[in-house]
Amino acid sequence: MSSMGLPATENLLETKEINERSFSSDGKAHHHIYKVGIPPKQNLFKEFKATIKEAFFADEPLRHFKDQTKLRKLVLGIEAIFPILSWCRTYNLKKFRGDIISGLTIASLCIPQDIGYAKLANLDPQYGLYSSFVPPLIYAIMGSSRDIAIGPVAVVSLLLGTLLSDEIDPTKHREEYRRLAFTATFFAGITQATLGICRLGFLIDFLSHAAIVGFMGGAAITIALQQLKGFLGIKTKKFTKKTDIVSVMKSVFNTAHHGWNWQTILIGASFLGFLLVAKFIGKKNNKYFWVPAIAPLISVVLSTFFVFITRADKHGVDIVGLIERGINPSSVDKIYFSGDYLSKGFKIGVVAGMVALTEAVAIGRTFATMKDYQLDGNKEMVALGAMNVVGSMTSCYVATGSFSRSAVNFMAGCQTAVSNIVMSIVVVLTLFFITPLFQYTPNAILAAIIISAVIGLIDFEAAILIWKIDKFDFIACMGAFFGVVFISVEIGLLIAVSISFAKILLQVTRPRTATLGKIPRTSVYRNTQQYPEATKIPGVLIVRVDSAIYFSNSNYVKERILRWLIDEEEQVKGDYQTKVQFLIVEMSPVTDIDTSGIHALEELYRSLQKKSIELILANPGPVVIDKLYTSNFANLIGEDKIFLTVADAVAYCSPKMAEDP
Repeated sequence: MSSMGLPATENLLETKEINERSFSSDGKAHHHIYKVGIPPKQNLFKEFKATIKEAFFADEPLRHFKDQTKLRKLVLGIEAIFPILSWCRTYNLKKFRGDIISGLTIASLCIPQDIGYAKLANLDPQYGLYSSFVPPLIYAIMGSSRDIAIGPVAVVSLLLGTLLSDEIDPTKHREEYRRLAFTATFFAGITQATLGICRLGFLIDFLSHAAIVGFMGGAAITIALQQLKGFLGIKTKKFTKKTDIVSVMKSVFNTAHHGWNWQTILIGASFLGFLLVAKFIGKKNNKYFWVPAIAPLISVVLSTFFVFITRADKHGVDIVGLIERGINPSSVDKIYFSGDYLSKGFKIGVVAGMVALTEAVAIGRTFATMKDYQLDGNKEMVALGAMNVVGSMTSCYVATGSFSRSAVNFMAGCQTAVSNIVMSIVVVLTLFFITPLFQYTPNAILAAIIISAVIGLIDFEAAILIWKIDKFDFIACMGAFFGVVFISVEIGLLIAVSISFAKILLQVTRPRTATLGKIPRTSVYRNTQQYPEATKIPGVLIVRVDSAIYFSNSNYVKERILRWLIDEEEQVKGDYQTKVQFLIVEMSPVTDIDTSGIHALEELYRSLQKKSIELILANPGPVVIDKLYTSNFANLIGEDKIFLTVADAVAYCSPKMAEDP
C-alpha cells in the first residue's frame, strides 16, 4: 500500500532541531549530527504567487515603483515604455559627437546592404531602404540597447524570401507577394511584442547557442550561393528557386557555356577582393574599423560610375535599374486581415519574428555585457515588435539587429540609440535625393557586398569549441548546418529547434547519477570517476542523483540506482568483500520531487527491503524534505534515516558494520 497522502505529525513542522547521537566503536567518542531542517508550511496562495513571480518576474520589473508617489509612478511607467525619455535628460554634445560619427558610418554600410538584402527577400530595392528608415526611429524611442543597429539582415531576408516565394511567385504576382510580405511583418511584430508583454522571452532560449551557430553558418553559405546568379551574370529564368547547394550548383554549371557574363564576373570578383581586403584591414587593427564600414559604399560608387561611363549595361551587365524616390508610402490597406493569405502570413510572420528576435536579443546582450549595462530582454521584445508592426504599415519588411552594423556602431563610438536616428535621417535623404544615382549600380556589386557580409556568419572557431566542449551540442550545430545547406532554410531551422528540444528532453529524462567515495584524510564524499583515489565504504553504496526527480525521469532514477546496486554486488562477490547493507542516496542536487518521484522512492525502498538493505537519504533540500514528510515517506523509512550530510549517514552505518559478524 502506498504511503502517499498520510498526514504528517505536528512535531515535524519545526524549522530546525538538533539531535545528538553517539556512534563509536570504542564507546568513547561522540559524533554530533544535525537533523535535516523542515521548512515552515507556506500558504498555498503565497507559494503559487512566489512560483509565478520567479517564472515571469524574476528581474522584479516593478521594484522602481515601490514607495513612489502616483505622479512619479506615472512618469516611471512612461519612461519604461519609452526609455528615450529617461536617458535624454543626461544627453550632451559629447555623446552626440560619438552618435553622429557612428550613425554616418553605419549609414554608409547599410545603404548598399539594404538594396542587396531587399533582393534576397525578392522585393524591390527601395523596400530595403524603407526598412532602415522607420524601424530604427521606433527602436530609438522604445529600445533599451545603446549599441544595436536596426535594419534588414541577410538571414531574415533569405528566410522571408524563401517562405514567401513558397506561397506566391514574386515575379508573376508582385503585388500579392508584397502584401503577404507586409502581412508577415505585421505578425512578426505582433509575435515579438506579445512575447515581451507576456514576459515569455525565455522561449527563445530553447534555440541553443550551438544550433544558432550551425543555422547561421548554413544560412551564410546558402545566401552566398544565391548570389552566384548575380555575381556570374546569369540571366536565364530557368535558374532554380530552390536554396539547397545541389540545386543551385546544378543551375550554375548548366548555364556555364552560354549564361555567364565575363564583364559581370570581372566587376564582381574585383570588388569582392577589395571588400575582403578592407575587412581584413579592419579586423587586423580596430583603429581602421571605418575601412570595412565604408568599403561597400565606395564599391557601389566606383562600380556605378564605371558602368555608366562604359555603358557596360549594354554588354550584358545587369544593373539595379530605377529605384523609386520618396518616403515610405502607407501600406495599412495592403495587409491581409482576412482570406487565405491571413493564415499564411501569420505562420511566416511567427517564424521570421522568432528568428529575428533571437538574433537581436543575442546581439543586444553581447554589447550590453561589453559596456557593462543591463538589458531588459522583455522590453527589447516589445520595442522590436512595435517597430515591425509600425514598419508593416509603412512599406517595410522584417527588421532586426544587424551584427555587422552593430559591431561597426560599437567601434565607431556610439553612445546612445541616437546613432540609429542619424542613420535613418541619412537613409531618408538618400530616398529623396540619391536613389536615381543607383540606377546603373551593377547587381554583381550587390552580390559581392552580400557575400563579403555573410562570410562573417560562418564561425569556425565557435564550431571547434562546441566540438571540444559538448559532442551533443556539436550534433545540433551540424544538424542545423547541413539541414540549411542541403535541404532548405526552414528545414534547417526545424532541425535546429528539434535537436535543441531533444537535448532538453534527454537531460530531463536521463539525469546523471554517480557513485561516491571518501576523499582520503577528509570527510568529503565525491564522484569516484572524477576522483579515482576516493575510497568506497565496505558494505555501503553511496549514489548521488544530479537532477530533480519528476514523472519524466522517476522510473529511470529508480532503475539506475538498482543497477548501481547490482554492479556493486557483483563486484563484492568477486572481491569477497562485505555485502552491501546500506544504500545512501545523496540528494543535494535534487531541487524538487513530484508524486511520481515519491512513488519511485517507495518502490526503491520495497525492493531494498527484500534484499535486507536499508535506504538512507542525505541532505534533501527544503522543497524535497517538505514533500517527503507530507507524503509520509519520511515516516516509512524512519526519520532517523535522513541525514544532513553523507558523512553523518556513513557514521550511522559504520558502527552497525562493526557489530555485524
